[in-house]
Amino acid sequence: MRIEVHGTVQGVGFRPFVYRLATGLGLRGEVHNAGGHVVVRAAGPAVAVDEFLTRLTGEAPGQSAVDRVVVTRESGSPDGSDATRGRFTIRASTDERSGPRELPPDLATCDACLRELFDPADRRFRYPFLNCTGCGPRATIVGDLPYDRARTAMRGFPMCGPCAAEYRDPANRRFHAEPTACPDCGPRLRWSTDRVADALAAAEAVIAAGGLVAVKGIGGYQLVCAADAHETVQRLRTAKHRPRKPFAVMVRDLAVARTLGDVGPHAESALRSTARPIVLVPRHPGAPVAGAVAPGLAELGVFLPYSPLHHLLLTDLDRPLVVTSGNRTDEPIAITDDHADAVLGPFVDGILFHERPIWSRYDDSVVRVVAEHPRVLRRARGHSPAPMPLPASAPAPLLAVGAQLKNTVTLGIGGRAVTGPHLGDLSDVGTLAAFEESIAALSGLHAVTPEVVAHDLHPGYLSTQHARRWWSARDRIGVQHHHAHVAATAAEHGVAGPFLGLAYDGFGLGDDGTLWGGELLLCDYTRYRRLARFATAPLPGGEAAVRGPARMALGYLFGAENRLPDHVTEDHGLLARLGDRQVTLVRRMIEADVNCPRASSAGRLFDAVAALLGLCDEATYEGEAAVLLEAAAARGGPSTPLRWRLGRRAGLWVYDPAPTLVDVITADGPVETVARRFHRTVTEVSVAMVTECARQTGVRTVCLGGGVFQNQLLAGELTTALAGQDLEVHLGALVPVNDGGVSYGQAAVAAATLREG
Repeated sequence: MRIEVHGTVQGVGFRPFVYRLATGLGLRGEVHNAGGHVVVRAAGPAVAVDEFLTRLTGEAPGQSAVDRVVVTRESGSPDGSDATRGRFTIRASTDERSGPRELPPDLATCDACLRELFDPADRRFRYPFLNCTGCGPRATIVGDLPYDRARTAMRGFPMCGPCAAEYRDPANRRFHAEPTACPDCGPRLRWSTDRVADALAAAEAVIAAGGLVAVKGIGGYQLVCAADAHETVQRLRTAKHRPRKPFAVMVRDLAVARTLGDVGPHAESALRSTARPIVLVPRHPGAPVAGAVAPGLAELGVFLPYSPLHHLLLTDLDRPLVVTSGNRTDEPIAITDDHADAVLGPFVDGILFHERPIWSRYDDSVVRVVAEHPRVLRRARGHSPAPMPLPASAPAPLLAVGAQLKNTVTLGIGGRAVTGPHLGDLSDVGTLAAFEESIAALSGLHAVTPEVVAHDLHPGYLSTQHARRWWSARDRIGVQHHHAHVAATAAEHGVAGPFLGLAYDGFGLGDDGTLWGGELLLCDYTRYRRLARFATAPLPGGEAAVRGPARMALGYLFGAENRLPDHVTEDHGLLARLGDRQVTLVRRMIEADVNCPRASSAGRLFDAVAALLGLCDEATYEGEAAVLLEAAAARGGPSTPLRWRLGRRAGLWVYDPAPTLVDVITADGPVETVARRFHRTVTEVSVAMVTECARQTGVRTVCLGGGVFQNQLLAGELTTALAGQDLEVHLGALVPVNDGGVSYGQAAVAAATLREG
């Protein structure tokens, strides 16, 4: 038999698995990597070959994902092949092109390697770069497929005799482990000065003394300090220009994680996964970390070591560490030594370099448990570039370039989509360059040239401008922002028919030229119809209102679609906090309709309520006001909703938040209680809109999308309430509901559109 195995079958120990399986069954033949798949030729008794085919997929390595097996019966074996010599071998790779290529994400250090790392009798004792076929770097070091050492960042490190012997030994778990190395032949650490003999010890001494160190990691440089060193954490904030956005904390093991926060079973499964993401967990009041790590928040981002170097640092220092991306806020992570030295060197106390190049930039993934399921908020190391399904097989390779914020790009090949790692805000020059590099890297790795590009409708997005610059009009597919959000959720969950898409986010350009953001759509993958929306309010100063929740609150007070009573707006404490000059200026802008675009935005409504409750007047990072509002609501306990009104306007159901805001302003009781009541209100409004439109359309499947659904409290209550109405509800799990999932949604829409012709 000639057997082609397609899927994620390179870089996961698949060839060694095939070798052991075939030899155990007494088969003759060979296996090799070919382009992006694996080819097996096997000969032997029919019963043995049949068992081989059954076990080939049923017992495949845990990190593999077999999508398709193509079996062809051969009448005989060419002269001189291994099939005629009575044995089974692993043959040199070839560059055959058949079907899509797939590359696994980086894999966290496995238990077997971890035992070796801390075994004084092992030759790899305390070696920071040990790995095997079941763990180690993959996406960050691969330059091309098929997956062989010569095509990885390890090509500059020839294996020593013992490593080569393990590599050739079928009984060894490093049999054909391409990145394998040891202290005698592999990469080494280097401290800022070459005069230090023990680079790791030098870095650990600085951290232990309260210093700040840059460490070259798997997918980029990281900044590391003790999590309980308050002054150092504040210094880190100043250096990164990051006043309040929380930092992640790396801990030695689950036991330490439980001293910091409430690690439930779903959070534990995410923490222990081979992706090793940052997981947001409820914070214990007495958690032994500096208050500056996550100021004002009820959660901590916690993660476990995922590389041998991290394990050594956490074990030796025996304390939680702040481990954050090696960059200034909104800039791409440093991946080269020269860049790290130039950008990070001036504000750290030393840099821990190493000799293995980083070929692809990957930040850490972020996960939050929402509605009793781990949900990816940032899809990066450990998750990307694992493929996702498309709702239709694209007849031509396509590229989806995503949104402006939390940008990712997605490549669509046939029925599969490959989303690159999280990039960030394209307004930064460095991130824009990384965006273009990511497109080139994805296209090159998968050996395709995209023929069609999908992009957002907003002409101001740099991703849209990129598409318009390099593709002709006939090769471009514009995808409405919120259609992309809900299509991403639908495609991930394999929704086939029409669905109701509930899209809540900051805002995106609607097809009528206005800004949308609180929408209920009737969709399939190629078209949509708007059924309901939030009432509009002006954004005074445009982007200034996004950065300033207090301005957004003034937009609702003085310019909501249904005006609030004057006696309520004139006496609010927000006006006194802002001062007469700013209030008068913003009010005149609204009355004159000068630079005050209107938006039907759920996200901006959350911002306004946060400002009205005194939680956040100026946001220092995207979503800060909503995060603080949710944190307050989580402390509020169960409560009754505020008033709300749902009516018809121009053929749409419209939620009027004016009664809600009046209650926010005039309600007695703690801020936390009002915040919780507001969340309860949005849940009730949403259920009312969805159930009424489900009754009218007969569509019972609901897909939620948009950054507002990162909100654990809202998404949890809403999914439960909708399910209670006998509706089928879906929320993104492996694909972020925020703008990080927009490119995947664009690819889903574009693939279906191309399939329809």
